[in-house]
Amino acid sequence: MSADTTLAFDASCHIFSGCGFPAPGLHTFLYEPMFSVGGFDFTKPMLLALLASVVIVAFFWAAFNKPKLVPGKVQMVGEAGYDFVRRGIVYEIIGKKDGEKYVPLMVSLFFFVWMLNLWSIIPLAQFPVTSLIAFPAGLALIVYVLWVSLTFKKHGFVGGWKNITGYDKSLGWVMPLVVVIEFFSNLLIRPFTHAVRLFANMFAGHLLIVMFTIASWYLMNGIGIAYGTVSFVMVIVMTLFELFIQAVQAYVFVLLASSYIQGALAESH
Repeated sequence: MSADTTLAFDASCHIFSGCGFPAPGLHTFLYEPMFSVGGFDFTKPMLLALLASVVIVAFFWAAFNKPKLVPGKVQMVGEAGYDFVRRGIVYEIIGKKDGEKYVPLMVSLFFFVWMLNLWSIIPLAQFPVTSLIAFPAGLALIVYVLWVSLTFKKHGFVGGWKNITGYDKSLGWVMPLVVVIEFFSNLLIRPFTHAVRLFANMFAGHLLIVMFTIASWYLMNGIGIAYGTVSFVMVIVMTLFELFIQAVQAYVFVLLASSYIQGALAESH
């Protein structure tokens, strides 16, 4: 896919050439179907999500297919990443005893989200898949279904509703208010914010990078070159900052998922 198609602007448009600044918008996140099968359109973001799965599976297969007592470089990196999620997130939030069975899921979520984010700064891809709400929403839905099912499995039907709504007689007259707030907060707002937090950060980050990239090219005319250079420096700065945000958002997504599971397994909400 060419730069013109990806950034959706006229490459011949520069400052002082009679055309206005081609500001990026929602069209930056829209891609024509690569092909269709039975009315189902397959797009570039879907391809990147599929490639992310392949990359992650291939990496961990290479790391742990034939583990050695003295690990090689790939195994060492794989063990470090796996142990970071297991000890740094799951054990810390859920606990070692209850959390061990959820480690594979959390490791998968962490690296999948991270890889979807990383596509933003990888040449030819240059698009964070999580900037499309459908992908964060789908991942958040997996966590939501797991959380609800664990809540009722652990506490039963009545106890599950008490856990979700924060039912506690010791609250006295404020208990009805707390129950209503907790009900809407946990069942409606929680999955929404879980998805939107990831989506909004990746959407905004990608939009800023695209804006400064277009501005760098747009200003490359006459005296505007001086400003274009500054804009290009901002592209580099924003890209480096985005690298940090991409990892943080993967961490936060899994951290919240672990906290929801911990809440489902806790004796009281």
